[in-house]
Amino acid sequence: MRVLLVEDEQPLAGYIATGLRKHGCVVDIALDGQAALDKVELTPYDVVVLDRDLPVVHGDTVCRRLADRGTSRILMLTASGTVSDRVDGLTLGADDYLGKPFAFTELVARVRALGRRVVPARPPVLLAGDIALDSARRSVERGGRLVHLTPKEFGVLERLLMAAGDVVSAETLLDKVWDEHADPFTNAVRITVGTLRRKLGDPPVIQTVTGAGYRIAT
Repeated sequence: MRVLLVEDEQPLAGYIATGLRKHGCVVDIALDGQAALDKVELTPYDVVVLDRDLPVVHGDTVCRRLADRGTSRILMLTASGTVSDRVDGLTLGADDYLGKPFAFTELVARVRALGRRVVPARPPVLLAGDIALDSARRSVERGGRLVHLTPKEFGVLERLLMAAGDVVSAETLLDKVWDEHADPFTNAVRITVGTLRRKLGDPPVIQTVTGAGYRIAT
């Protein structure tokens, strides 16, 4: 899941981003409202975690613009936590609202729940043949055998399963599973697909489509 974290307090932004990454999210950070708007023009984010009191462009304005685009789910994360504040945030177009201070486990659960609501909605468990990927539990089984994957391997498999047999380009995988600092000329996708194939075992389920990308055999 690709997440944009918009938080002007840099230490807090780093803490939240590190925690979300440990739970399998790909996280980019924007420290002000204008930076957030610039990033969403370049990258399709599944979820935007948005502070309300932002410099340059206020979080309320950012929320309205994101809601108008309709491409990302919005979680407002702010110290303004009264009932009227929550109502205001939801009225502006936020999909969810969490006040500070917060329990990190709750933040992760809310981000994941919003990620499942991204259009088109995806089921919590993705299936293909004898492979089952549980997005909530971050687990993968093949033929009832637990397969231990790195976060990148998990992200690549999740994207391929979501495509349901359609071809997914290396560029799309790089965009969705790696963050904005990834080198566009890297061979990380090819290497990750190779290790993923090896861990999933036989018969092979990931096909390479020359010049186009990868797909799950159906």
